[in-house]
Amino acid sequence: MAKKIMICDDDSGILEMMAMIIEEYGFEVFTEANSVNVLKDLEREKPDLLLLDIWMPILSGDQILKTIKAEPKFSSLPVIMYSASTEGFAIAQKAGADDYISKPFDMNDLEAKITALL
Repeated sequence: MAKKIMICDDDSGILEMMAMIIEEYGFEVFTEANSVNVLKDLEREKPDLLLLDIWMPILSGDQILKTIKAEPKFSSLPVIMYSASTEGFAIAQKAGADDYISKPFDMNDLEAKITALL
């Protein structure tokens, strides 16, 4: 059975592009544009990995990640954060991300990071 990847980003264009590419790698993908829904989605969908944008309205990626890591049932979920920000890597590290990739993505790099964590 294909591994399931959740992508959370408030930009629908990025969500669609990433979902299409990651599905081509043979993963099952579901997306969430509203960061407030992430925990409910994790509960319902039980993904094997989460791709999480850092800069989002309402709840930022680092706030979400801290909540996820504090939740025993999700604490071992691998999370790759991403951002176009120059501080993105430092923010992702501080929040406890398993890996980080900067925008614009190198898709081969993204696939390698996903594969390494799964």
